[in-house]
Amino acid sequence: MENLISLVNKIQRACTALGDYGETSALPTLWDSLPAIAVVGGQSSGKSSVLESVVGKDFLPRGSGIVTRRPLVLQLHKIDEGSREYAEFLHLPRKRFTDFVAVRKEIQDETDRETGRTKQISSVPIHLSIYSPNVVNLTLVDLPGLTKVAVEGQPDSIVKDIEDMVRSYIEKPNCIILAISPANQDLATSDAIKISREVDPTGDRTIGVLTKIDLMDKGTDAVDMLEGRAYRLKFPWIGVVNRSQQDINKNVDMIAARRREREYFNSTPEYKHLAHRMGSEHLAKMLSKHLETVIKSKIPGIQSLINKTITELEAEQTRLGKPVAADAGGKLYSIMEICRSFDQIFKDHLDGVRPGGDKIYNVFDNQLPAALKRLQFDKQLSMENIRKLITEADGYQPHLIAPEQGYRRLIESSLITIRGPAEAAVDAVHSLLKDLVHKAISETVDLKQYPGLRVEVGAAAVDSLERMRDESKRATLQLVDMECGYLTVDFFRKLPQDVDKGGNPTHSIFDRYNDSYLRRIGKSYYSQSQTCYITALFL
Repeated sequence: MENLISLVNKIQRACTALGDYGETSALPTLWDSLPAIAVVGGQSSGKSSVLESVVGKDFLPRGSGIVTRRPLVLQLHKIDEGSREYAEFLHLPRKRFTDFVAVRKEIQDETDRETGRTKQISSVPIHLSIYSPNVVNLTLVDLPGLTKVAVEGQPDSIVKDIEDMVRSYIEKPNCIILAISPANQDLATSDAIKISREVDPTGDRTIGVLTKIDLMDKGTDAVDMLEGRAYRLKFPWIGVVNRSQQDINKNVDMIAARRREREYFNSTPEYKHLAHRMGSEHLAKMLSKHLETVIKSKIPGIQSLINKTITELEAEQTRLGKPVAADAGGKLYSIMEICRSFDQIFKDHLDGVRPGGDKIYNVFDNQLPAALKRLQFDKQLSMENIRKLITEADGYQPHLIAPEQGYRRLIESSLITIRGPAEAAVDAVHSLLKDLVHKAISETVDLKQYPGLRVEVGAAAVDSLERMRDESKRATLQLVDMECGYLTVDFFRKLPQDVDKGGNPTHSIFDRYNDSYLRRIGKSYYSQSQTCYITALFL
């Protein structure tokens, strides 16, 4: 069972090292779920003396006003008899303190490093581990003492700030509240009992400790309080007798102070029947045993939370990606690898490994043919248009054998209409390729780790597509021009000639512009237009 407390101690130290010490943490918090004993009390309630009695060492800062200005996570570790006592701080992992006066000074210095030399408070805890054969395995959290009035140098909000900090610890369901109250004051005015009652009205998590029993007025005693008649808690009240200020000034040994405490309860008639459960030694053993019991009951929930936290952090680590190289060469290599990954995913979309490439095929198989079919070639075949173009091309000298220039004029008039669908097909493919670029970027996992690189890769790919679109349009229109401008000998052989029809070449030149002649020209033109149409389909 003692190993359970040690395990929780290690988890607490790990949480603090990772910046997890409660609800203000940005990480998934484990700290709040760990069982802990929070020491609560007003100023001058004897809280520090109780802790020192439990440890058996004089190590806590003392003075007037608020001395404890940061939570102190005090972890006690029992070691073999005869071993030398020492202390370690989490923020000084390789330094052992064997002089507990130096421990007190380091607590003060570390507090000042976080809060400055003002009287402000901080929720960042100090971790102190004490190894001694005179302690039990136990973890306590010493919180700033509750106060009612701000002293000089403190903000007016200090009273509420301390109360909020204390409340943030003790309102957690896994927290055991060690409420320190002086016996020589009315229990109804106890700051510790007041705030404990607010967060634990049934008293199931509260352990009451009465200090300064030996300082009560003559003729009075604390029996009613210790037996739970004045204020009942689930656990019996425990009375302690701390060192007096005179004992502290004389550096009275803690072992001697414990012996005097035992003698006081055993020799005082009012408390003799309660002596077996009084004193700081009994308090330490009872707290250790109770903490072990609570930890044991909470282990399944803690384990479940740890597993859940591990899963969440692994998912976050996966989202962040691989570590970043430190040197320029390593960074360049990483960038090249990411770009290769993006390039492969983009190719997979084109090749059909991933969806999207089929839409490009659809442009050539459906969109372009449909656009070409909508072209109205027959408008060029009206007798008036053919006669107009042929005669205008002949000029003042009519053609002799075939109306080559007029025929070219007819073909060129169709060329303008074929260009439109061809350019539209290039634009459609360009738009689809841009969509595939954005898909490939979103599917490249490593790019999610580097938003800047993601933007740059996307911009570079789109810029390349823009240049390629312009080049593709020029090449496509060149192909259309080449095919539509190429007239073979067969085309001219099919054109009407008077000799072929048994006519007389000496007939009037104007017979060459009759309707029959022009229809044959239109038929040959339509055949050439179909050739241009088929060429456009295979661009």
